[in-house]
Amino acid sequence: MTTTTTPSRGRRRAPSRLGRAAGRAAALQKPRVLLAGLLLLALTSVMLLDGYLRAEVGGDERVRDGASSSKVPDKILDGGPIVSFLGGSATSVSVPDKTIALTFDDGPNPTYTPQVLEILEKYDVPATFFVVGSMVSRYPGIVKDMVEQGNEVGIHTFTHVDLSYQSDARVNREMQQTQLALAGAAGITTTLFRAPYSSETDAIDNYSWPVYEKLGEDGYTSVFVDTDSDDWKRPGVSKIVKWATPDGDDGASVLFHDAGGERSQTIKALPEYIEKMKAKGYTFTTISGVIEKEQSANGGQTGGPAAANGRPGGGTGAGNLQAAHREATGATLYEGKALLAAVAVAEYAVPTLSVGLMVVGVAVLGRFGMMLILARRHYRQRNRRRFSWGPTVTRPVSVIVPAYNEKECIANTLKSLARSTHPIEIIVVDDGSTDGTSEISRTAAHELGMTNVRVIRQENAGKPAALNNGVRNASYDIVVMMDGDTVFEPDAVHQLVQPFADPEVGAVAGNAKVGNRDTIIGAWQHIEYVMGFNLDRRMYDLLRCMPTIPGAIGAFRREAVLEVGGMSEDTLAEDTDITIAMHRAGRRVVYQEHAKAWTEAPGSLKQLWSQRYRWSYGTMQALWKHRKSLTDKGPSGRFGRVGMPLVVIFQIVTPVFAPLIDVFTAYSMIFIDFRAALLAWLAVLAVQLVCAAYAFRLDKEKYRYLLMMPLQQLAYRQMMYLVLIHSCITALTGGRLRWQKLKRTGEVGTPAGAS
Repeated sequence: MTTTTTPSRGRRRAPSRLGRAAGRAAALQKPRVLLAGLLLLALTSVMLLDGYLRAEVGGDERVRDGASSSKVPDKILDGGPIVSFLGGSATSVSVPDKTIALTFDDGPNPTYTPQVLEILEKYDVPATFFVVGSMVSRYPGIVKDMVEQGNEVGIHTFTHVDLSYQSDARVNREMQQTQLALAGAAGITTTLFRAPYSSETDAIDNYSWPVYEKLGEDGYTSVFVDTDSDDWKRPGVSKIVKWATPDGDDGASVLFHDAGGERSQTIKALPEYIEKMKAKGYTFTTISGVIEKEQSANGGQTGGPAAANGRPGGGTGAGNLQAAHREATGATLYEGKALLAAVAVAEYAVPTLSVGLMVVGVAVLGRFGMMLILARRHYRQRNRRRFSWGPTVTRPVSVIVPAYNEKECIANTLKSLARSTHPIEIIVVDDGSTDGTSEISRTAAHELGMTNVRVIRQENAGKPAALNNGVRNASYDIVVMMDGDTVFEPDAVHQLVQPFADPEVGAVAGNAKVGNRDTIIGAWQHIEYVMGFNLDRRMYDLLRCMPTIPGAIGAFRREAVLEVGGMSEDTLAEDTDITIAMHRAGRRVVYQEHAKAWTEAPGSLKQLWSQRYRWSYGTMQALWKHRKSLTDKGPSGRFGRVGMPLVVIFQIVTPVFAPLIDVFTAYSMIFIDFRAALLAWLAVLAVQLVCAAYAFRLDKEKYRYLLMMPLQQLAYRQMMYLVLIHSCITALTGGRLRWQKLKRTGEVGTPAGAS
């Protein structure tokens, strides 16, 4: 055993680019984590807003029927359809004879409301539209046209709920949100109100009456119906016209619907109805027009939109036909505009996200299918009796062990190498450790009687520099690289170097396994290693576009490493970087499933986040560094046009958008259909379990760890999503990361007892 110290060349080296950026990167991490959280919060908020607009969130379909009306004044029950509370006293107004107050409920609707407006304009007939706030916020342009055409607008709540079941706070919210929607859409507010599911005044009951009184105190005029066309029943055009016609010469507040369902019969019936009533000598007006006529007939005010609660009058448009309208100003106007802007974002974002969800779902299922098919093919190809890489490789190889503060693990690492069935030299490169790693290495080698160990000490320069130092000092043409916390099986090196019998092979990826798998976090990573990493490598091997040789166990031709410039410090994923460089240099990279190494996975969520954050960000750096392979020819172009898109789609894009599946599933479970959403989630889980079980079968692993998979999907996977999103934000904001040392326990010893 020899010890070599890489001398310091006089003055201490200036910090590398990563070192110079370390301070800036550390300062920027918290804001980036916060930004990732804000993005997730924004996505959730957009979905909740869209669900609220569609009555999926906070929807209440209860409708009260048959309640007593003993507390409702008789003059209201027997009075006209327009009820106001001028001076705190309830009064009602009837529609004068030969007058029709044409009203429409539930709109606006992008299909039918414009057709209604076109008919009204053609016949020069005004109407009063009782609009639903959520629909106003989704189709503001229709409401603006409605008002500019001279029609009147009233409130029909924001989400079309029966207010008799709602709290005072919910009632106020329904009214205020609709007012904001109207302010944003048409620059107005209104004093008219019609309750959903209301009809004639004699249907007011003891539960709804307090709501009308409360709204009356707030200055609202409640509007009911004299004649209902019942067009929502779709009875046919003739019956709609008949049912909407008042008796004799009576005036009436007539109800039609321009939304809330299929309204083609209403569109056909409306012109016929207008012509019929005009032929009978009727005139059409708005609710405010009715009140104006009543005031003129009585020589004064009878209460209503223009005078309710002493509010300042003055309609905005077509005389007193729009007397209920108030100009929206100040905070109300700007809040209304903000509401419409938020709704517009939700209206475009949610459908886009839905399409993205479908794409992600198809990509995920497609990936599973591709992995299963290609993994099976790879297994059968590599395990058939006659398969051979060529003549057995028996010549000695160099094993490079970069180590930085590995006092807990380095002895176990050397102990496992001492049992190697293949002739090796071992080069331990101590990268400026401060915990006695070099001394422990020398002691362990002496106790094990290992004369083939060299310990090289250097100033702390990072893992790539340590590996390059080892390569320069290697004695043999094949170098095996491993981590200082990794334990090899006795035949790992022998199995790992056999593919080099094929002269085209320039590098080999081994089978890294989680040694500390008996904890929850360890078991989750064990599933990920077996199902994700190893199935992926089988697929990439057949496609000849392996993206990463794991740092825990990999082998290279020494000349190939030197040819591509060694391990680069340009990225944090030096293993991915050099693997891609091998492809671009025309070297073949393969996966050797029988070469097994046991590594110590992070033991805490904090360490796991740190490791995966570095992996994800480093992979992005490597892909960006080698982006020119997309346009290269030959092997480099093959990786660029096959391997790189697969990595980008399956390891970056799909995982980044995969949270959509979970967010939509949770949303559907809570607000739409719990049973259907749960069944869909279980179906996806079943597909993943099938893939995982097959991967475990190929690697001859125990199936009991798959019991942790449902919990992995609920907790571990979400963390991996956030890590990847965090990495993407770091990449997009130009951040840099330093090498992050994980805390080791040394609990991974020999693989004895592991299956």
